[in-house]
Amino acid sequence: MNKNIKFTLTLFTLLIAVFISGCIDQTEENTSHQDESIVVAISILPQQEFVEKIAGDRVSIVVLIPPGASPATHEPTSGQLRDVADAKAYFTVGSGLPFENVWLEKIEAVNEDMLIVDCSEGITIMEMHEEEHEAEEDGEEGGHDHGGVDPHIWTSPLNAKIMVENTYLGLIEIDPDNSELYLQNKEAYLKELDEADARIRGILGEEGGSFMTYHPSWSYFATEYGLDMITIEEEGKEPSPKDMQRLIDEAEEKNINVIFVQAQFSTQSAEAIASAIGGEVVTVDPLAKDYIHNLDTITEAFSQGITKE
Repeated sequence: MNKNIKFTLTLFTLLIAVFISGCIDQTEENTSHQDESIVVAISILPQQEFVEKIAGDRVSIVVLIPPGASPATHEPTSGQLRDVADAKAYFTVGSGLPFENVWLEKIEAVNEDMLIVDCSEGITIMEMHEEEHEAEEDGEEGGHDHGGVDPHIWTSPLNAKIMVENTYLGLIEIDPDNSELYLQNKEAYLKELDEADARIRGILGEEGGSFMTYHPSWSYFATEYGLDMITIEEEGKEPSPKDMQRLIDEAEEKNINVIFVQAQFSTQSAEAIASAIGGEVVTVDPLAKDYIHNLDTITEAFSQGITKE
């Protein structure tokens, strides 16, 4: 065989061997890294950022309420429950989220050794926002629907800071060897949340104002920034014709021309009111994954839809 051809074949064989060896080493490294990661479970997507900002790639996260799903109706899949069986901790929202009310005990039964972390610890839970609804039948008095507690604590970045602290405490309990790293990461993220809060105050100002939304998801946000939230739906019920007219009158009185909705709920009533007042419907999502980026998006939307008193 020609010496040049023989040399070329030998060199090619060596290169193939090195390439295969490198692939095997990389696969083993990735497998080892995956084996080392700690599995934790969370309820809602905003919590994913909380965990990732503290623990980075030290954890593998099981999100029990996926994108587009409603915390009021979602049921965990068999695949999610299998993943939860490997989790070291489940970070619950802990504020009366309907999903957790229904499923927490069943999820705990799947993995009795799993640490349950209540991320609402230290947060004052509000009652569900209430609007006065007129009785549908003549002769009955108007009254208030009492919807229980409001679970949407994370919509306030100051509450999110407390949730992050609770998440950090849970992480160092299940992974004490990395507590110093988690502390540094947590402090850096708390600073990001402070900066987000400052941006919101700078954009919305201190004058207050009113906004109208279909689902009462924003009470904690509204309370934090001095806003009046007017809601269309109460306790999962569509408004009556009398309620619709009251809402239209209130929107016109307060010069509201934007009705906020979220993808997990019907937009029919909101669209009807927007049509009656010559306004528009705008979607905002309290359940989006990228928490701080979403806060900025929501604030910008609210700044366009809030009417000053």
